[in-house]
Amino acid sequence: MAGHSHWAGIKHKKGKADKQRSKIFSKLSKEITVAAKLGGKDPARHARLRSAQQSERSANMPKDNIERAIDKSSINTGTNFENLRYEGFGPENVAVIVETLTDNKNRTASNIRTIFQKAGGSLGTQGSASHNFNQMGDIKINKNEISDEEILELAIESGADECVSKDEFHEIQCSVNEIYNVKKNLEKKINNFISTEIEWISLNSVQVSKEQEENLIEFFETLEDNDDVQNIFSNVELNTK
Repeated sequence: MAGHSHWAGIKHKKGKADKQRSKIFSKLSKEITVAAKLGGKDPARHARLRSAQQSERSANMPKDNIERAIDKSSINTGTNFENLRYEGFGPENVAVIVETLTDNKNRTASNIRTIFQKAGGSLGTQGSASHNFNQMGDIKINKNEISDEEILELAIESGADECVSKDEFHEIQCSVNEIYNVKKNLEKKINNFISTEIEWISLNSVQVSKEQEENLIEFFETLEDNDDVQNIFSNVELNTK
């Protein structure tokens, strides 16, 4: 299984999650509102909404917040959000992919470009950085749900490409096009999922010095502070201890 490059996972290990709880809730609420608006309010019939709700529960988001986010999808505000991806190279020339959910692509593009430039990086065109990654469906399941042996067998039966059991969770990877089919098959025996996401997995991770790492973390945190940014991926290997 290829090395992970999702800043959200690294951030949690570095103890940043508690400080940014309201920011996390805000981003998750936006995702669930858009998901409900696009596919309806019934999670049983809408895989994207179901996955968004699971992510919110994993983040310990209050039930009232989730319900308000769903209800907000019915309000006709005239605002339309779209998913946009930006690619470029950050400090130390590391490859970076930034996924956004925005109602104003000109504002978002300008803000993302400025963040890259101030950090000594540069925003590129589509494909300039993504060739350093492989896009995969990634599903995480709590270890308490099922044993290592059983999840491996279930993952194979469900059509997954890879399955690895780690200290705290089982991780299953599959092709992007099959992620919700695999998830549907897993749901026959699994009730609680940690997350279901489409991630950019780095093909070859690069290492940096401690000083360079500090600059990169500051860059990632500045990107994350932008309200339009949903996910950040890079090919740098950070020390998570």
